[in-house]
Parts: sequence; structure tokens; C-alpha cells
Amino acid sequence: MVKPVKFAHVVYMTRRFDEMLAWYRNVFEAEVVYENPALAFLTYDDEHHRFAIANLDLLKPGGQSRDDRGEIGVNHVAYTYRNVGDLLDTYARLKRAGIRPYWPVHHQTTLSLYYADPDGNRMEFQVDCGTVAEATALMKSDGFAANPVGVMYDPDALLARFEAGEADETLLAVPPGPPSPIPAAHGMT
Repeated sequence: MVKPVKFAHVVYMTRRFDEMLAWYRNVFEAEVVYENPALAFLTYDDEHHRFAIANLDLLKPGGQSRDDRGEIGVNHVAYTYRNVGDLLDTYARLKRAGIRPYWPVHHQTTLSLYYADPDGNRMEFQVDCGTVAEATALMKSDGFAANPVGVMYDPDALLARFEAGEADETLLAVPPGPPSPIPAAHGMT
């Protein structure tokens, strides 16, 4: 399995503890390092944990839909892949498992796929489209100011181009198209 190359860890608060554990084990082929009915730590590499999942049904019983900080979950966490091939291999593997991104977008600085887990926690799987210096310069340009969100793309078409042997630099080029709308959290599938 292709693995992300950059990430620390994140904690998710949930009322779907078993479903969340199953989803993270499937998507990342993660191993449970420690689990009790209230808390689980999982990893996909040599780090002691990359995810912690807290069971709010045990930690805060009563069925509240909010914790002390607001809505359960996080906005999103980004995972960087080494190259476009690794990102597209991950896309293909997840698609075979019935897991589809809700937002494929080329941000100009990154080629990204956004996914949502069973609780609606959002994550960005991305590959850098150039160096940090190139991205910084791009973000200071008029072209970026005109479209700071990016352009949606068809991941199946991009995967077909990759499988046909197209060069990484052309796969990473920004496709033509209007600026992408930002999906609303409630519109995710």
C-alpha cells in the first residue's frame, strides 16, 4: 500500500466508535496499537500513533451532538504523498473499496483529493506540484489571487492518463476550468 510521507497525528471524537475504527483500518490499513471501550490508538507506520479515536458515548454519555469545543470532529487533516503516482494508486485502491473523494481539486500548489470518513471528518490527500519556493511565488501572483481555491478535475481521467504512461509534470499541470466551489460540509458523501 502507498503511504503518506507527511503527517503527525489527529484525535477524532465520535459516537460511531466501531464504525470509525473499521473505516480507518480499511482506508489506511492501520493497526490498532491500543484499544479500550473509550479510546483507541492506531498507526500505519513506525510512529507510536497517528490517530486517536475517542468514544463520546462513554466519555460524555447522554447523546449530546456537541462536545465542549463545538461540533464533533475536525475540519480536515492533510496527508502528503511522495508523487502523483502514489496519490493515484491510493485513489484507485480506495475506489475499489467503494470509497470515493467528495472533492477532487487542483489547488495549483497541490493536486488534492478530499475524503470524508463515516463521521464526516474531512481529510485532504495531496501531492505537491512543485517546490515550496515555487508554491510561495505562485501564491503571491495575480493568477493565484484570481483563483485561490483551484479547479476541479476528474480523478478517473487523470488515473487513465497515469496508467497510459503520461509524464508526472503533465499530470500535475493545472487543468482548464472555472474556479471550483468549496463544498459545504453538509453536502459531503
